[in-house]
Amino acid sequence: MSAKVNVKTVADIEKMRQGGKKLAEIRRSLESAIKPGIAASEIDALADKLIEKAGCKPSFKMVSGYCWSTCVNVNEGVVHGIPKKEIVFADGDLVSVDVGVYYRGYHTDTSTSVIAGKAKNGQLSFLATGRNALKKGILAARIGNKVGDISEAIESSLKKANLSPIRALVGHGIGKELHEAPYIPCFVSNSLDESLKIKEGWTLAIEVMYTQGKPDLVLEEDNWTIRTKDAKISGLFEETVAVIQNGPIILTK
Repeated sequence: MSAKVNVKTVADIEKMRQGGKKLAEIRRSLESAIKPGIAASEIDALADKLIEKAGCKPSFKMVSGYCWSTCVNVNEGVVHGIPKKEIVFADGDLVSVDVGVYYRGYHTDTSTSVIAGKAKNGQLSFLATGRNALKKGILAARIGNKVGDISEAIESSLKKANLSPIRALVGHGIGKELHEAPYIPCFVSNSLDESLKIKEGWTLAIEVMYTQGKPDLVLEEDNWTIRTKDAKISGLFEETVAVIQNGPIILTK
């Protein structure tokens, strides 16, 4: 990841808005398809079809060594889950889907978590907290604020509900590259990137990754899937956002 934050022009942001709108429609279709009995591989196949139909390319297939259009995680899965045919959703599973597209020279990236079938005790409030934390983080992405203000907004929202932000993974800048500067943690880490002042023209993939338990993680044998060490459920919410004069605008909607 470059240390320099790439500032986008109005024309650049418009291209990303167009791609982001297409991506949001794809995300909604994937959400609707998540049901008990459906395999993660079916979600990925649907994403392939929808991305091609939208005239886009799958961003994740442009990542070295990754061969899928989506990352799909279930329950304690946090990120980078390979959408395997062996993963079949059961009633009450918490399913997280991460998907990105490349359109007119720019990437957009989004994630969501939903329940397959009927929700279990506390799952809906767990997901509502994650969505709210993302909303608070996006609102903090304003000219003159610091990157750390986004992190603080996310962390404080999660901690009020006694939930733990994931500490080993971060949100990121986005544009011509899928992963650009700056790093955007879900917690206040006092890193160099967090001291950066947010400027007009920044485009950010603001990502909330959190768990009911401890934030310690384990990498599975496939060398991609990351899950919580204590097997507590994890949630994932992400939008691509542009910082403009009037404040942040969500491009993936």
